[in-house]
Amino acid sequence: MTRYTVGIDLGTSNTVVAFAAEGDDRIRLLPIEQLAGRGEVAARTLLPSVRYHPAAGELDDAELALPWRHETGFDPVRAVVGSFARELGAQVPGRAVASAKSWLSHAGVDRSAPILPWGAGEDVPKVSPVVASASYLAHVRAAWNARHPDAPLERQDVVLTVPASFDEGARALTVEAARLAGLPALRLLEEPQAAFHDWLFRHRHGLASELAQSRLVLVCDVGGGTTDLTLIQVEPARDGGAPRLTRIGVGDHLMLGGDNMDLALAHLAERRLTDGGERLSAARFSQLVQRCRVAKERLLDADAPERATVTLLGAGARLVGAARSVELGRDEVARLVVDGFLPLAGPDDLPQRRRAGIVEFGLPYPADPAITRHLAAFLHRHATAARTALSDAAPAEGALPVPDTLLLNGGVFRAGALSARIEHLLARWRGAALRVLHDDDPDVAVARGAVAFALVRAGRTNLGPGIGGGSARSHFLVLEDERGGASTLCVLPRGTEYGCEVELPGRSFALRLGQAVHFHLVSSSSDTPRQAGDLVDLADDDFVRLPALAARLPATAEGRREEVAVRLVTMLTEVGTLEMHCVGIDDASRRWQLAFQLRNEADADDGVAAATVPHPRLHDALGLIDRAFGAQSQDVDPKDVRQLRARLERLLGRREDWDLALLRTLFDTLLERARRRRRSAEHERIWLNLTGYCLRPGLGAALDDWRIGQLWALFPQGIQYANEARNWCEWWTLWRRCAGGLAEAAQLQVLEVLAGHLEHAGSGRHARDPVQGSYDDMVRLAASLERVPVMHRIEVGKWLLERLRHPSEKAHTWWAVGRVGARAPLYGSAHNVVPPDIAAEWLAAILALDWKSVEPAAFAAAQVARMTGDRTRDLPPAAREEIARRLAAVRAPQSWITMMCESAQLDAADQGRSFGESLPPGLKLI
Repeated sequence: MTRYTVGIDLGTSNTVVAFAAEGDDRIRLLPIEQLAGRGEVAARTLLPSVRYHPAAGELDDAELALPWRHETGFDPVRAVVGSFARELGAQVPGRAVASAKSWLSHAGVDRSAPILPWGAGEDVPKVSPVVASASYLAHVRAAWNARHPDAPLERQDVVLTVPASFDEGARALTVEAARLAGLPALRLLEEPQAAFHDWLFRHRHGLASELAQSRLVLVCDVGGGTTDLTLIQVEPARDGGAPRLTRIGVGDHLMLGGDNMDLALAHLAERRLTDGGERLSAARFSQLVQRCRVAKERLLDADAPERATVTLLGAGARLVGAARSVELGRDEVARLVVDGFLPLAGPDDLPQRRRAGIVEFGLPYPADPAITRHLAAFLHRHATAARTALSDAAPAEGALPVPDTLLLNGGVFRAGALSARIEHLLARWRGAALRVLHDDDPDVAVARGAVAFALVRAGRTNLGPGIGGGSARSHFLVLEDERGGASTLCVLPRGTEYGCEVELPGRSFALRLGQAVHFHLVSSSSDTPRQAGDLVDLADDDFVRLPALAARLPATAEGRREEVAVRLVTMLTEVGTLEMHCVGIDDASRRWQLAFQLRNEADADDGVAAATVPHPRLHDALGLIDRAFGAQSQDVDPKDVRQLRARLERLLGRREDWDLALLRTLFDTLLERARRRRRSAEHERIWLNLTGYCLRPGLGAALDDWRIGQLWALFPQGIQYANEARNWCEWWTLWRRCAGGLAEAAQLQVLEVLAGHLEHAGSGRHARDPVQGSYDDMVRLAASLERVPVMHRIEVGKWLLERLRHPSEKAHTWWAVGRVGARAPLYGSAHNVVPPDIAAEWLAAILALDWKSVEPAAFAAAQVARMTGDRTRDLPPAAREEIARRLAAVRAPQSWITMMCESAQLDAADQGRSFGESLPPGLKLI
């Protein structure tokens, strides 16, 4: 049976497959069968990374038939994938899934939840970004297996490419998508490296002469969804053989590419189609984007016409009759795309910092769309390594070292105007022309390069050199230091090769078995040389936080919580992610792997707050807790229990100032003593109050998932002193405070319990019910459940508005309306936001109030009308302008007014106001 090496470029715009048979030097492209029309199957080398979800009765099974049986049990939606899907998406608004790859790197949403197509109506079935990505890979697998029945794809040597800037979370989700598609074993390769490997393969016979004058290559890969920057050092061989190649720098994740250019053109076309008035719905705007993409490609082509017409079809029965058209000129498109995204910036012009970036279709794009300014920042960051690589050709000290060789890759560089601009700008920065490496087909170079990489890695040195460099980033463990600040310990230096274990000399850690442990990590792409075990101050480098590493270490067979001394061993896996183990010092066979916590990584703290030294009075504080709730404290005075919080504040300072590390330490202590909360009503009330406060908002620190799991086990037990209204208040408040850590299923269970109690709110027969004495706290909890499906949030909002008609209802209930109808959730996924048409109805009720007498109404209005930039969530501009006027009239904070016209982050005060109380210092929410 012939074996194959296969490279898959899972692109934002297109998926491409290349392969080489064992013993064969030829790299070929796989023709991928796909629907090209109704019942029409065509084999094409590009599989558009688009899926279309047809309406019931729109397409019959015969029209969707492919040359293989459709077996994708992971995919719940009947969908069209590929060319026909893209064509249908340009005709019918709101049913196409595109840019799934961009969603994989967007931590602001639940990437495993069915959220795509973003903003589609309730009648359109949805899938997650992971499932969408898996569906393209599954299509590729089926197409391959149909052509190679004796060599199934899952048994071949498969390399899947990803952006160099993908973090551990995005890489892990990409691997999960491949697993769902039936490809459990593969390797990941960074796309810029793959593009360079393709060039090396095609020039392998004369490589020494081809690169004789090159010392530093910049690979600039601008695809449909990302801009990926990589620097590769070239060192000529002394014997005239192939040069030595080392990757010395990679850029940060930039969600900038062809999609953004299409969006910019669509905004221009929208203004003309609507005379600057109405905004198109998200579904119709998506249709317009697809049509502008086609126009862009025509107008930036070498033989471009002077003008191109963009037609937006009507809807429903008036599909053609209500169509509207607008013309785009070749010159204006060139100005908008070339000058807008590749402006003639200077070498010291860095990205402009704004409060927030552009949001469209739910995706957050960089605040500054100028790729050239991001390129300048990248070159500044790696100036030291670049200067070393250029050696004698480096510019004078103080001048920016610019690479002498350029390789452009990505579909956008098919447009000569864009590639010419990059070449011209870099030559101007350098003061001399660059050597430009020709890419004969940027659409397929990455897939071909993945195959070349695998062949070279397998020992085929006659096919060109490999690219060394190992890890693109140094990884650091955040530690406490004696000065009360935070320092970091290098655990994996930049340049570490794949599969090479790194031990930390002279470093050991004490871990307690039977407990959860966690490590805070940061990384840096800085070219400052580091060694394993180096201590680096956090202020001395440009660090990026990573998801925390955590593990639940098993107890001994006897159940003892034994303490064991371990050393840390790290390794860069073939997948390109960090792997860390704790290895017993006395017994190396005792080995525990630490896993990245990918859930809520957008909410995880940056490790700095948790890295400070313990509070100097922490021991005394834990003693107070043990006095009230410890095993030996049976006869504690009830007054001492009631005063526990005040005494803790006298020891530790105002509780609003307790940092995340202190809060979680107190929580862990309280959790260990949870059984003793039942000793008295005072014990229960104080335990609920402190426990909820110390875990708020239920996320933000490593192991919070584990803490929530332990706490959630208490929910079915309820409270012991059910006749105490104050205890019910603290019970609901605890779950409101930590609701951010509860999964959807848990939040639904909480809401079901609340609904049973709130159903009788205000009825006379329950007036003396202690539970009803906690009515306000139940309302606040119901409004804080951001992970329940949107239909339930709508029900909660409608119920609140109905209750607000009662004269007895308190004004602060409007806070709850604002929280439920908020355009931007505090911690939940944006796909659960209440639709804008319903939010507009609620806003009308808020506008009818006198905001001076109903103080919470103004902030509620600001939350419901706040601009996000995502047209699937935003209210019409006229509504936001009206709210801005009303806010100005009552002299509301300027930040609230600004939120009506800009997509901006809440400051700490407004975050606390939205949450309902202050949040831990330094906590970063979405």
